[in-house]
Amino acid sequence: MADPSALYDEIDRLCAQLQLDAARQAEEWQDWAIRPDFVASAENLAAYLALRRYDLRATQRELMALGLSSLGRLESRVLPTLQAVRAALSALAGREKWAKPDEEAFFAGEKELAARTRALFGDISTDGIASLLVTCPSEAAEDRSFMLSLAEKGVEAVRINCAHDDADKWARMIEHVHAAGEHTGRRMRIFMDLAGPKVRTGEFCALHHDKRVRIDDLIALVAPGKLDRPGKKDAAFAVECTLTETLDASKPGDRLSIDDGKAEARIERVEDDFVIARITRCDAEGYKLKSEKGLNFPDAELAIPALTAKDREDLRFVAVHADAIDFSFVQSVEDIELLQARLAEIRPDDWRTIPLVLKIETPRAVRHLPDLIVRAAARQPIAVMIARGDLAIEIGFTRLAEMQEEILWIGEAARVPVIWATQVMENLVKTGAFSRGEMTDAAMAARAECVMLNKGPHLIKAIGEIDRLIGRMDAHFHKKNPQMRRLTSW
Repeated sequence: MADPSALYDEIDRLCAQLQLDAARQAEEWQDWAIRPDFVASAENLAAYLALRRYDLRATQRELMALGLSSLGRLESRVLPTLQAVRAALSALAGREKWAKPDEEAFFAGEKELAARTRALFGDISTDGIASLLVTCPSEAAEDRSFMLSLAEKGVEAVRINCAHDDADKWARMIEHVHAAGEHTGRRMRIFMDLAGPKVRTGEFCALHHDKRVRIDDLIALVAPGKLDRPGKKDAAFAVECTLTETLDASKPGDRLSIDDGKAEARIERVEDDFVIARITRCDAEGYKLKSEKGLNFPDAELAIPALTAKDREDLRFVAVHADAIDFSFVQSVEDIELLQARLAEIRPDDWRTIPLVLKIETPRAVRHLPDLIVRAAARQPIAVMIARGDLAIEIGFTRLAEMQEEILWIGEAARVPVIWATQVMENLVKTGAFSRGEMTDAAMAARAECVMLNKGPHLIKAIGEIDRLIGRMDAHFHKKNPQMRRLTSW
C-alpha cells in the first residue's frame, strides 16, 4: 500500500534536489547569453536532464496507486508537475499545505512549443497536429505544377537539398513556391538543407571482371584521384572516398556501411591514402557499386567541421532566400558558433531571426544534443530534425528505435519543434503500395511537430494518406498524452 506521507517526503526532497541540480546544469550555459524568450525553456531542459539521472520507476507505481500523476508526461513542465504532485500528496498525508501551480503556469511550456511551431511552419492546414515538410526533386526547378500541387494539398513547407543542383535551379524552385502561394493564398515555408561533410563514393573501377561486389570480396577505398594507386591487386573494386579524413581516422576492424546499408564491410588494412575492406553483407546477387552513394564509418570518431567550403559558399544564397536553414552533420558547439558567425557576416542586422534546424545524424551529435540546442537557441529560433537515415547507420537500427524517442523527449523539454524525417512512407512514395510497418511508423511520427516526406512518383498520394493518418492519431495522442476521446469500434 502506497504511503502518502513517505511519498510526500520523497517528492519534496526530489523537488529541492532538482532545483540544485538544474541550477548547476544551467550554470554551464550561462556564458552563452541566452536570449530572454528562451531562458525558461533552457531552465526546464536543465530540470529534465537532472530528473532523468534518477530511476523513478518504483515511485511512479506508488503514485499511480494513489491516483496521481506517474510523472511520465512532464517533459515540457518538469518542476510544475512535481510541485502539483507534492501539493496533492501534502493534502493526502495531512502535512504542510503546498500551493499547486496555477493552470497557466502548468501549461506554459506547451503554449511556448506550439507558438514556436506556428512561427516556423505557419498555421497547420489540416486537422492533424503535425506539419508536413516535403523534399523537392530536381525536376521542381522546371515543373511549376509540382509546387502548386503541394500548396493545394496544404503542405506547410518544402525542403531544397543543396547537396544537389545549383543556385540557378534553387532560385527557380523558390520562384515556383512563391507563385503557388499567390495562386492558393497559402505561403509554404522554404527550408534549405546545407550539404555538410557527407561522405560519398566518387569514381570507381572494377579490378576484376565481375560488375558487383559480393560477400568476402575486398574493396579499396582511395583518396580522390588515386584510383591507380598500386598495392590493390587483391581487391575486386577501387572506389574513391570523397572525404579523405575518414580514411585517416579508420583502423582495422572498423565497420563500413555503403549506400544506406545496402552493403556492409569491415576494414582489414589501412595504408597512407587508401584502406582495404572486406564485404560482410549484401544481397545474394551482390551489390552494384555506383558513384554518389553514401559511405558511413560508424566506429570512426570524425572531429571535422560540419560547415564545408561548399556550405560557406552556398550560405550566400541560402541565408537570403530560405525561411529556415537545415544544418547537416552538426556535432559540436563549435559547429554552431562557426555557422552563426558566417550568418552574421552575410546578414549582420537580422541573422538572429533566421530559424536553424539541427539535423541529428551521428552519435557525437546525440551525446551533445542538449548543448547544441541551448547554444543555437541562445541566439536564434531553432528546431531539431531526427535524420534517421544516417543516424540509423551510425548507431544501429535497434538503438535508433530507442533514440528517436529520447530526441522527441529532449525536444519537448527544451520546447523546440522536432521534425521526424527519413523514409516516412517510403514504399508508398516510391511504388504507390502501402506497407503495414511504414503506416505504423508514420503513426508514431504524429508525436513530432513536423513530418518530412522524401521525393518520389507517388508523393501526392502519400501526402493525402499521411494527412488522414495523422489527423486520426491526433484524436488519440498528443505527444505522450493519451487523449480520451469516445471510442466507437465496440
